[in-house]
Amino acid sequence: MGAKKTDGSEPGDSLFPALRAFIRARGSDYLKDPNISSIGIGYKVRGRRQTKEVSIQFTVAAKAEPEELEALGTTMLPPSITVNGVEVPTDVLERVYQVEFRVVAESDPNARKVRIDPVRPGVSVGHPSITCGTIGAIVYDAETGKPCVLSNWHVLHGNSGALGDVVVQPGTHDDNRTAQNHLGPLLRSYLGIAGDGAIAAIEGRGIDAAQLDLDVVVDELGEPELGDKVVKGGRTTGVTHGVVRRIDTIAKINYGGTKGIIEVGCFEIGVDTAKRPVDGEISSGGDSGAAWVFKAANGRPGKVLAGLHFAGEGGGDPDEHALACLPRSIFEKLGVTLVRPEAGVAVGGFDPGFLSVPLAVPELDPAVRDDAVAVDGSTRVDYTHFSLTMSRTRKFAYWVAWNVDGGGLKKISRTGIPFVKDPRLPAGVQAGDELYRDNRLDRGHLARRADLLWGSLDEARQANRDSFFFTNITPQMDDFNQSARNGLWGRLEDAVFADVDVDDLKVSIFGGPVFGADDRVFRSVAIPREFWKVIAFVEGGTLRASAFLLTQNLDQLETLDLDEFRVYQVSVADLEARTSVRLPDAVRAADTVPVRPEAAGPPAPLSSLSDIVWVT
Repeated sequence: MGAKKTDGSEPGDSLFPALRAFIRARGSDYLKDPNISSIGIGYKVRGRRQTKEVSIQFTVAAKAEPEELEALGTTMLPPSITVNGVEVPTDVLERVYQVEFRVVAESDPNARKVRIDPVRPGVSVGHPSITCGTIGAIVYDAETGKPCVLSNWHVLHGNSGALGDVVVQPGTHDDNRTAQNHLGPLLRSYLGIAGDGAIAAIEGRGIDAAQLDLDVVVDELGEPELGDKVVKGGRTTGVTHGVVRRIDTIAKINYGGTKGIIEVGCFEIGVDTAKRPVDGEISSGGDSGAAWVFKAANGRPGKVLAGLHFAGEGGGDPDEHALACLPRSIFEKLGVTLVRPEAGVAVGGFDPGFLSVPLAVPELDPAVRDDAVAVDGSTRVDYTHFSLTMSRTRKFAYWVAWNVDGGGLKKISRTGIPFVKDPRLPAGVQAGDELYRDNRLDRGHLARRADLLWGSLDEARQANRDSFFFTNITPQMDDFNQSARNGLWGRLEDAVFADVDVDDLKVSIFGGPVFGADDRVFRSVAIPREFWKVIAFVEGGTLRASAFLLTQNLDQLETLDLDEFRVYQVSVADLEARTSVRLPDAVRAADTVPVRPEAAGPPAPLSSLSDIVWVT
């Protein structure tokens, strides 16, 4: 029997997102059991054979009979768990994990264990106080563009390290002459639910970004799925092949020292039976930090990074497996990218003359003007194709204004671009990763990324990167922000081009959060529960403006229940009454929806894009 809905029918494509949300919400609760070492999504194993039944898969340090469970300080896991009305079978496997920077003595050094110049992925590296691990990839600091080596926290930092310490290549186990093996200072590191990663600068050596023996340069971040075939090149076991067999997994790893037990989000890799390693080991001590790369259709290593290896089976565990961090998560935490950032292009922010009818940027009510953050004497902060004003107390933008050239839009990947704070503004006035870590809050763009990707290719690429500054981000529940929900909010801009003959295919948009006095405080930050947007365009020489309000319910933030949201079309005046933002007079005069009398009550929410009034 596979997963079944409670009414007996088969689940649809929504099963995996529902399971992912369940593990994010409840995984840590299960991991409090001392015998449970991880929880994830995998195919159920029966009689040592993997089936095609999707299950919630637990691993435990020791399987036991029911009467022995109390002595182990554990409780029996249920045979199935109901998730969003679907009864999903559970699976319990005997498995523990440990990080892989410990190594044993070896007598025949090879190309992976000696000092190399140019430095490249797949070779030995480490903090001087740590034996050694593996360089996973050459990455670039998203802000400075400088090249760095990527590996694990427990390889480059560890319990006794500190930012600024000089990393060595090779690691001290392979060559203890640290003075001549200096590679560069430890720049950033992270250890937690998003992964186990760190970067160090490269000083005094050349760079070869190709993986040793795989001869590919990874240039894209991927998302693993069950059954994907992957390959890695590690310092100890060299090139080994695996198959992704558990995804959306949270594992408990004991890092010792001051860190102790840490829950790490990851996926699990088993042996590829078609390409078994000679000694049976797909990973071993010293492989930590190595890059797992997806295989192409022809079976050869591809250019897409699947994950960063950080752990394998514990001592005495007969099952051969490896754990890898999800690359997108750890790249965001470390502020790095696989592609060297291009030099910035000289493009201004919001253009008031973009439409045939001039439009100024919004202004703030006098009561809140002192709360606006100033940069070089101005509260307007410019980026490529958009501008904004930040609130010092709320740590989000009061308003964002952006131009959209619908005839020149380009499709550019967001892969590898991290969310970062704008160095021009004080870090304390920007809500960064400290707000979004380990919860269901998404980093939601105010100026939609896709709207900004126009102009020359260099210009569009710069706008793409600029859109990821935290100044353009607000917290939004994942089900609100993710496109899988097919919500109206993210399609308003597309709808105007589809429904109206827009002059020159050009649109100017204003948007932002609604700052309510009763907004709920989470991690010392008041979370907006409403958002607004005004779309202005010219049709037949006449300026039109349509205003929208989205209400978001965050009451269930901590219990992680799903929340509903609704989109309303309102008048510009009604919208201004809810905010501290004053839109240009021309926008107010061009409003396509009249002010609603109080006696009429609140407007009905939009049920589809066809409900929108674009032209009076």
